[in-house]
Amino acid sequence: MSPRTGRPKAENPKDVRYSIRLDAETEKKLQEYCKKHEITKGEAIRQGIRMLMNAEK
Repeated sequence: MSPRTGRPKAENPKDVRYSIRLDAETEKKLQEYCKKHEITKGEAIRQGIRMLMNAEK
């Protein structure tokens, strides 16, 4: 039997959580974006943060 069982560990685990409040219009825009691009809300937010950081350069 294999010495390592269970779920594999991620190379870059996402263990930090945030809770935010959105108005209905922003939530609808986020949902539409995620559906169109077939990504999660978390991934959309991570992309947005990367865009903000790239805009500073």
